[in-house]
Amino acid sequence: VPRNFRLLEELEKGEKGIGDGSCSYGLEDSDDIMMSHWNGTIIGPGHTVHENRIYSLKITCGENYPDQPPTVQFISRVNLPFVSQVDGKVDPNKLPVLAHWNRNHSIETVLQSIIDITCREMASFNNRKLPQPPEGSTF
Repeated sequence: VPRNFRLLEELEKGEKGIGDGSCSYGLEDSDDIMMSHWNGTIIGPGHTVHENRIYSLKITCGENYPDQPPTVQFISRVNLPFVSQVDGKVDPNKLPVLAHWNRNHSIETVLQSIIDITCREMASFNNRKLPQPPEGSTF
């Protein structure tokens, strides 16, 4: 499937809403004909220090997407092992869905993976009380 057809499918799915509503995504600018710049939102998983927090992200799909993964950057400050504390960029080597990318993955699988790994990370005893930046702070 050509890049733009694939991104149109993802846009349609993102606009309809996905899963349990814990994440959503869409184009940053509806005039972006290359469909490169996306916004994502994740609601922090329950029973973690992220519960009910809303995290905003920027997702960039390069010209080789879906053969190459998108870049992901948190706008909202968050303390997670795979997120740079300098600029909010997600280290693709530390997030398995990006490290082991294949063209069947999507923006949705990236966002869902972040939620899943956050739940696992926060469930570990050492991370349960990992201090988080004040809600609403940004990079």
